[in-house]
Amino acid sequence: MSAKRRAMYPGTFDPVTNGHKDLIRRAASVFDYVLVSIAANPGKAPMFTLDERVDMARRVLADIPNVEVTGYSGITIEYAREKGLDCVVRGLRAISDFEFEFQLANMNRHLAPEIETVFLTPQEQFTFISSTLIREIAVLNGNVGEFVDPYVAARLRERASERAVRAR
Repeated sequence: MSAKRRAMYPGTFDPVTNGHKDLIRRAASVFDYVLVSIAANPGKAPMFTLDERVDMARRVLADIPNVEVTGYSGITIEYAREKGLDCVVRGLRAISDFEFEFQLANMNRHLAPEIETVFLTPQEQFTFISSTLIREIAVLNGNVGEFVDPYVAARLRERASERAVRAR
């Protein structure tokens, strides 16, 4: 019997998109357990709080049995080590992502050589989706329904409305 393969898919997930869900679903088919780890990352000034992002991801990913969602702060690779994980999964949407992700993977290997990094690419229809673009479309009252789960779309509409009211 081989050891269980346990991976982490870290990110800010502000908000979780259909592209994220695609990669998580595919990671869940490769690994026995996938911990979706949502970074506090206050330096990015997220639209949603950490608790809100964790809640949205849990709702969106609830149908994938071997996936768990948690929030964390601190160094990602240290969190992976603390959780006893074997691998960090990273998504590559475009060649422009590669340089940063390659540098990050090498730093992680230096800090925790026992933890591998695996890159997954999304299905073609998700390569242009980013949380940043989704937030921008939502703030401008655009339709994000084809890019995110219906629950996330509703939360984006609510948050965009709250921001519009505050801006008046």
